[in-house]
Amino acid sequence: MHTGLEQACARLGLGTPGEALRLTGGATMESWRFHAGGKDYVLRRAPSMAFMTERPFGHATEAAIIEAAQKKGVTAPRIAGVLEESDGLGSGFIMEALPGTPDPRAIQSMDAQRQILVEAAGDLARIHSLRASDLPDDVPVMDYAEAVANLRQQFEDAAGDRPIIALGLRWLMDNLPDPVDPVLNHGDFRLGNLLAEDSHLTGVLDWELAHFGDWHEDLAFGCMAVWRFGGYDRPALGLGSLEDYFAAYEAAGGRTVDPARFRFWTVYRTVWWALGCLKMASYWRSGDDRMLERVVISRRTSEQELDLLLLLEEDAPEEERGQSIAAPEAPKAQGEATSGEIATAISEWLATIKDRMEGHDRFQLAVARNALGMIARDDALMPVEGDAELAEALLEGEIDLASPGLLAELREMAFAKLSADVPKYPSLAVARRQWIGDD
Repeated sequence: MHTGLEQACARLGLGTPGEALRLTGGATMESWRFHAGGKDYVLRRAPSMAFMTERPFGHATEAAIIEAAQKKGVTAPRIAGVLEESDGLGSGFIMEALPGTPDPRAIQSMDAQRQILVEAAGDLARIHSLRASDLPDDVPVMDYAEAVANLRQQFEDAAGDRPIIALGLRWLMDNLPDPVDPVLNHGDFRLGNLLAEDSHLTGVLDWELAHFGDWHEDLAFGCMAVWRFGGYDRPALGLGSLEDYFAAYEAAGGRTVDPARFRFWTVYRTVWWALGCLKMASYWRSGDDRMLERVVISRRTSEQELDLLLLLEEDAPEEERGQSIAAPEAPKAQGEATSGEIATAISEWLATIKDRMEGHDRFQLAVARNALGMIARDDALMPVEGDAELAEALLEGEIDLASPGLLAELREMAFAKLSADVPKYPSLAVARRQWIGDD
């Protein structure tokens, strides 16, 4: 790693790099921070070339998009250069490090969250003002119908046995909006990809999903429940109200916001991320990337399934929405230790050594403890398995949320699965209040 970084820095005239520190986070790409020539830089690279095979453009195009955005006034980093094959580091680029933290919880604890929200809305409006002539030719234009068809293919490739995802796909097929004049979408505009310091936005990161499409998609993605972190009751980026976000976006030169289109893209991106999580397990199984985080992220599919059901159930008849469900109960353990209890014991031991670790290793230890918790809760709650027959009936439109008892069945399925996978996920508490009646 260091030899390749030295070669890349020499070629780009950045000076001799110090030790590179792996940054935490990043579901697909790696980020490494280092110091060279009196400045701090970040190397962004693919963990393996397999991660680049399905992408519509490479890192050179991503770097060019970032440069164009910065010229437009977006708080994007300055690009120092793109990696070459001779560097031996794979695919990636180097950019100057920006001040601020990407930690959502830290940003949400800043004094003036509304200020950050307004500045983010302004940056998004500027991103959406970029023209095709400002950018490389290979930035794709989204075809809505093709995009939904691709999601359906991903679903079928992943066994096609998740009924709630099938319900979402059917809804997308039935509610496809008319095309609008496309704008450049950042593609991943949310907490976690935004930097802030002293209640001001200082950077917009991770442009690998940029494409031309409907501006509502960018607006909706950052407002999904999964990206609100500790701010579930602040639906706009986990920082404030949708009304304030939309008003600031339109005032900064953004397009008019249509609530119906916003809902479509919220559902679309929830299905998209559910399938993206599911795909992580296949990366791990293939051997292309054996990082523990991949298999753990695959289990976050259940977060999106529950969120998806909360989004779609408002279309169900009132008598179906009024049916309550019972929360799953763990059986009392007796006799020898169960697999779940062994997993809990290992997790408790790992907690005793976390202070001896730092950086990415400490982050991975936390991921390992999450994985062990999933095993323990699986053993106790026995979450439901996939149901290909029910999924097919939903996908083909043979049954829907008006079918008697179906909504209650899907609620029980989603609640049990997420209770085992991520019991602290905020939407689970919302579902408990709405579906079970517990405070």
